[in-house]
Amino acid sequence: MKDVELLSLLQKNGWVLDRVKGSHHILVKGNQTISLPVHKEDMKKGLENAILKKAGLK
Repeated sequence: MKDVELLSLLQKNGWVLDRVKGSHHILVKGNQTISLPVHKEDMKKGLENAILKKAGLK
């Protein structure tokens, strides 16, 4: 999955873009925070799975 696709998926599930610092997009939902590196390429499987688990989508 590309990082921009994951960003879109998170936003569709209620995560809100809080800020961007360099290539890292910081998303918040309630009191949870996720840092998503966006380099416009495929993400490594381990990082993708960790972000999905933290977001409650896996």
